[in-house]
Amino acid sequence: MAGGRCGPQLTALLAAWIAAVAATAGPEEAALPPEPSRVQPMTASNWTLVMEGEWMLKFYAPWCPSCQQTDSEWEAFAKNGEILQISVGKVDVIQEPGLSGRFFVTTLPAFFHAKDGIFRRYRGPGIFEDLQNYILEKKWQSVEPLTGWKSPASLTMSGMAGLFSISGKIWHLHNYFTVTLGIPAWCSYVFFVVATLVFGLFMGLVLVVISECFYVPLPRHLSERSEQNRRSEEAHRAEQLQDAEEEKDDSNEEENKDSLVDDEEEKEDLGDEDEAEEEEEEDNLAAGVDEERSEANDQGPPGEDSVTREEVEPEEAEEGISEQPCPADTEVVEDSLRQRKSQHADKGP
Repeated sequence: MAGGRCGPQLTALLAAWIAAVAATAGPEEAALPPEPSRVQPMTASNWTLVMEGEWMLKFYAPWCPSCQQTDSEWEAFAKNGEILQISVGKVDVIQEPGLSGRFFVTTLPAFFHAKDGIFRRYRGPGIFEDLQNYILEKKWQSVEPLTGWKSPASLTMSGMAGLFSISGKIWHLHNYFTVTLGIPAWCSYVFFVVATLVFGLFMGLVLVVISECFYVPLPRHLSERSEQNRRSEEAHRAEQLQDAEEEKDDSNEEENKDSLVDDEEEKEDLGDEDEAEEEEEEDNLAAGVDEERSEANDQGPPGEDSVTREEVEPEEAEEGISEQPCPADTEVVEDSLRQRKSQHADKGP
């Protein structure tokens, strides 16, 4: 009985002692506030702070496992920011899509170094020691800066930030329709398609109204006169083109005629040369025939001396007779000349 009663009493005393210890220790622990974070959140309203001084920025997303692994290292790096004389910030790409577009962030986590408005991409690991050495040893000087249109402060990146902001708002609205209101996803897509068409039509109407406001139409008589002038100019141009074509045709015809005349003259010249050559040949043949005839006449009738000579020297007489031209040969030559003349006459000039 005594042992059974002592057990519950000891248990009650032990519970009371633990409660007292907890009560005494609770206020001390509550008196110690949590250590504030040295990492400064960056938004679209205060991101211009990085244009002055030296900064290190981290782009992350709450759902990114790699980003969560580097959180403690980033906090430790921020605690030593005063020693390193550097400010440390972070950007939530879900809450600030405009900044992710301005820096053109495509992978997470992403780190950037900024020195007096000049930005560089840090591609090393997000470990405290590597980050500290990057600043102390000034390794960022060997990294090519983001200049020109790639700079986050440029006009191009400002437009990119606007596009990313609009896409982020559309994404939040889509989540509101599908998650909060429970609307099917295809209904949300149809809504955005219709909204895009309506917005495009509205912007077109605005452009038409603006053009009508700035464009002053001409009076009716001036517009008619301008139309008449335009028609007259077109008619004048058509006439000029027609005249140019006619002149071109005339010049072509004249060239063709000149070429034909030249060809005819060349043919006539060739014909005259042929005739002259033929006449020379005829003259030469006629002269040869006349010489042969004159030689034959000069020999005279055969006398006694010739007879005796023929009797004495018959062989020499036969050779002399053979050397005299035959009348049949002369006739053949004349016939060939006549045929050449007739052929030339048939061909014409």
